Amino acid sequence: MSLRALELFCGVGGMTVGLKSAGFEVLGAIDNDPLAVVGYRRNHPEVAMWEADITTLDPLDVAAHLAVRPGELDLLAGCPPCQGFSAVRTRRQGTSVPDGRNRLVSHFGRWAKALRPRALIMENVPGLAHDIRLRRLARKLESLGYGVTYSICDAADYGVPQRRARLVLLALLDDDISFVPVSAKRRTVRQAITHLPLPGESQDPLHDHGERRSKKVRERIAAVPPEGSLRLMGDELQLDCHKRTNGFFDVYGRMAWDEPAPTITGGCINPSRGRFLHPEENRAITLREATLLQSFPQDYFIPLARGKYRAAELIGNALPPIFVQHHAQQLAHVLGNPDIPSHADVGIRDA
Repeated sequence: MSLRALELFCGVGGMTVGLKSAGFEVLGAIDNDPLAVVGYRRNHPEVAMWEADITTLDPLDVAAHLAVRPGELDLLAGCPPCQGFSAVRTRRQGTSVPDGRNRLVSHFGRWAKALRPRALIMENVPGLAHDIRLRRLARKLESLGYGVTYSICDAADYGVPQRRARLVLLALLDDDISFVPVSAKRRTVRQAITHLPLPGESQDPLHDHGERRSKKVRERIAAVPPEGSLRLMGDELQLDCHKRTNGFFDVYGRMAWDEPAPTITGGCINPSRGRFLHPEENRAITLREATLLQSFPQDYFIPLARGKYRAAELIGNALPPIFVQHHAQQLAHVLGNPDIPSHADVGIRDA
């Protein structure tokens, strides 16, 4: 019998891909973003889907629909929206800023209390590690009998072709759990995207969407040398707003072919939002390149119904599936599924 999971805050489905790859059957998923739900349903039609706010849902009603009683679910997984703990927003305001989404961390604990899954995995931005909400959640889970551990991990250490620092919390009912060792080999931008045809020639909407830039912006992009960025440009090409700051030096920066990419964010197709220029072509990366750098399968569907920048947000907000797979396989072994290979066998695949 496969291990059964329920995912909260599923987004477009990055965690679900990772859980499935680790041998879990994802029974249900919940998110309140209509566009993310469209993408999730297209990629995972067999999963029961709730387009809803988890604060208004009764966990026991969801469990009853899935024919799972409290104590029978193997894994509760989720990534509560993290904007209130993000580094950019908290830079001048301590560990978090006022944001109604911050309270969703506590609701993850509410669902754990109601469903009593055998294990939990929660992911978030590193800023949550220093916030009282995480300590409260850990104490609550421990009071319910879970062994809890959490750490800030870099996705690049787990086979993802991208540097991405994330907080990961693991919990196991009536026992302790530890993190898996990091991978010995890092995947690179070259391994992830070099096989793709030129944009406009792929018949893939996520790769052929194109970009419109002013002459000044095109000149700025063309002037960026390999692995260079805005800070290497002369004053004539720099933006006035960037001349007045000592930070954000990676804007208008090129990725390096033989290194992991920088963190893929919701601004990943906008060169003024980070180091998102192609290593050698005079353009930003495409949406398909962004999905591959996130470690999604190459045919993964991302809806373009609300435009490419909204699609980029879905991609940037997603969890890298291979990153999830490593941690989920650790849980699967501990939960006793003999059909799950060891974490060392997680593929660091070339596309």
